[in-house]
Amino acid sequence: MERLGRLLPRGADAQAVRTAVVTDSAAGLLPEWTRAADARGGFAVVPLSIMAGDEIFADGPEAVAALGIALAAGRPVRTSRPAPGVFERVFRQLAEAGYESIVSVHLSGALSGTADAARLASELVDVPVHVVDTRTAGLAEGFAVQAAAAAAAAGLDGDGVVAAVHEALAGSEVRFFLPSLEQLRRGGRIGAAAAWVGTVLAIKPLLAIRDGQIVPIERIRTSARALPRLRELSVEDARRRVNPQLAVHYFGDRAEADGLAHELSRELGGDTDVIVSPLPAVLAAHTGPGVLAVVVAGPLREAR
Repeated sequence: MERLGRLLPRGADAQAVRTAVVTDSAAGLLPEWTRAADARGGFAVVPLSIMAGDEIFADGPEAVAALGIALAAGRPVRTSRPAPGVFERVFRQLAEAGYESIVSVHLSGALSGTADAARLASELVDVPVHVVDTRTAGLAEGFAVQAAAAAAAAGLDGDGVVAAVHEALAGSEVRFFLPSLEQLRRGGRIGAAAAWVGTVLAIKPLLAIRDGQIVPIERIRTSARALPRLRELSVEDARRRVNPQLAVHYFGDRAEADGLAHELSRELGGDTDVIVSPLPAVLAAHTGPGVLAVVVAGPLREAR
């Protein structure tokens, strides 16, 4: 079920916040941030669904646990976008609360039909709805959602909030390591990495989300070499940015994720916070266990 933040009543408080923000669970937002956004009002997270065997779970901790069990048992796992009617209900509630516009921010349309579902719903409500396909996922999407919420809280209209989203997305990167490409192949999300399937036992691939799709970036022979290379690429990227935002996503080994985050922070001088967060279940269903992903966002420095 979708999580809808507190709806601000019409009146003095509502006049300051003109735009509501909606997103999906693939944004990987931290629970404490989501709780604060819920308390401010005008915010909603619509979950995607996980089908593990014969059971359906809304994306969240329960889905993560069920997913791990299903994958370990070799049971089929699928994911599902929200129905347009779910978005329509959320949009109508926000419109009835008095918001003048809604900005709906979603994971890559090349990986999911979620943005399409939001677009279909936007045609059924009277309030303007700006649907943004971020062409990414995880906290690369999540950081853009946070920028949208900050812009909305500052009183910007829909166009202003959309501009804040695009500014946050500019140049953001998601790079990740997979022990195997098998789960990506099964889920049909393998994209340009398909040519690597035949050599999957011989390589430990580094991949990225580029222009909305999963693409291979380097072939590496061992995990011992793959993780240092992932760290190296991420540090180089972060150093090109002003006030970079970093996050490490994982599915399976929290200790390894914590270690990677510590190394990233240390190499960046120790004053850069690196968020460690489980990979949303709807994404982990396609990567399988053992994935480590690094998100790097923030404005790029001007070339000299």
